[in-house]
Amino acid sequence: MAGKVMQAVQYDGYGGGADGLKYVEVPVPSPKKDEVLLKVEATALNPVDWKIQKGMLRPLLPRRFPFIPASDVAGEVVEVGSGVQKFKAGDKVVAMLNSFNGGGLAEFAVSSEKLTVKRPPEISASHAAGLNIAGLTALQALTEVAGVKLDGSENRKNILITAASGGVGHYAVQLAKLGNTHITATCGARNFEFVKSLGADEVIDYKTPEGAALKSPSGRQYDAVIHCASATPWSIFEPNLSEYGQVIDLTPNARAMWTSAVKRLTLSKKKLVPLLLKPKGENLELLVSLVKEGKLKTVVDSTFPLNNAKDAWAKIMDGHATGKIVVEP
Repeated sequence: MAGKVMQAVQYDGYGGGADGLKYVEVPVPSPKKDEVLLKVEATALNPVDWKIQKGMLRPLLPRRFPFIPASDVAGEVVEVGSGVQKFKAGDKVVAMLNSFNGGGLAEFAVSSEKLTVKRPPEISASHAAGLNIAGLTALQALTEVAGVKLDGSENRKNILITAASGGVGHYAVQLAKLGNTHITATCGARNFEFVKSLGADEVIDYKTPEGAALKSPSGRQYDAVIHCASATPWSIFEPNLSEYGQVIDLTPNARAMWTSAVKRLTLSKKKLVPLLLKPKGENLELLVSLVKEGKLKTVVDSTFPLNNAKDAWAKIMDGHATGKIVVEP
């Protein structure tokens, strides 16, 4: 598709929020070795997208401006680069783009073969796109750090999931339920029934004193906390943890990193574990298969057209979406 152009959304520098986004016409990218070119059908936004724009990951991201943000896409393969063996033109897929290159808010995008997975016809593009960062983060936190077995074969664990109605949280509740855990979840009062429907055993309102203190209504101590919300002091977590309990912080800041290091140095039984996502194609395949089998679902909060991505951006920055926010070209 050399020489062709496409519509895309980009920003030219740090800051600006939704108003910093521009709807532009740019060249269609070309796939390199081991890459595929996708016609994008849906793009899911994540908090990390606006944090990159704000400059919270500088100087790593973005590498250069202008920058087309977002990395979670689903679509159709239209062209393959040399060396690609798993895909051909016409294949429906879900893919996680290289964060350094971005490219999700566009009509076409290039993805690595390693982080591209075939999408069964039963799964819509908008439901598949959300699985990447949010679904993979929830899966990694539960299975690789908390030690939850999705087949429920281990002794039942007590799990706390904060911000359980959000992008990562709503996947974490469903995956934890597959692992036969007892789930305490925090969310706003308006989402109580929603979070219960996903599998939570107890739900607490984070705006109440009990919710702010993260206390289980049944008095349980947590073997693991999947902490999807913003920073919470260790002093709040510690009295709620079991003897070897651990807090898996999905949005770690400098204070969390320091606390984690101190806990390691003091050989504390209770730990704070900052989580950095390590995306794997086989994990994405697992999530897709769980959706196909009806064991996992993506809840779409709202959908916006590409030429109105500013409103989607404003909503992801607001931080109160129930499930995922999706943009469709």
